[in-house]
Amino acid sequence: MFRVTKEIWFCYGHRLLNYNGKCAHLHGHNGKAVITLEAAALDPLGMVVDFTQVKQLVGRWIDDHLDHKMLLHKDDPVIPDLRRLGEQFVTLDVNPTAENIAKLIYDHAVQQRLPVVEVTLWETETSFATYRG
Repeated sequence: MFRVTKEIWFCYGHRLLNYNGKCAHLHGHNGKAVITLEAAALDPLGMVVDFTQVKQLVGRWIDDHLDHKMLLHKDDPVIPDLRRLGEQFVTLDVNPTAENIAKLIYDHAVQQRLPVVEVTLWETETSFATYRG
């Protein structure tokens, strides 16, 4: 089995609803998505997937949909104010935890028909969450 990994850095903000701690407040992270792909055989060029293709299919999506955006639960009461101010935000059906963001990126990679096996989201230098299909 062959395995390759692509790291994609991006910035995002979030907060967690119904959370008793610092993450209940709006704050930001310099995150790193680590996308791992796997295949039993290599393509004719000798690759699992070209890193450039991962960057184009997943990196561009992260840039367009997550980078420098506020990620919020769809019921977050701050949404009307952000909308009124013209701020960019993304709503999720779940709390925007590292676990749920990793799954969001994983699901997008699957939709792009990439042979993704896991996505790890580094929220800080010492904290990360991994989602495997």
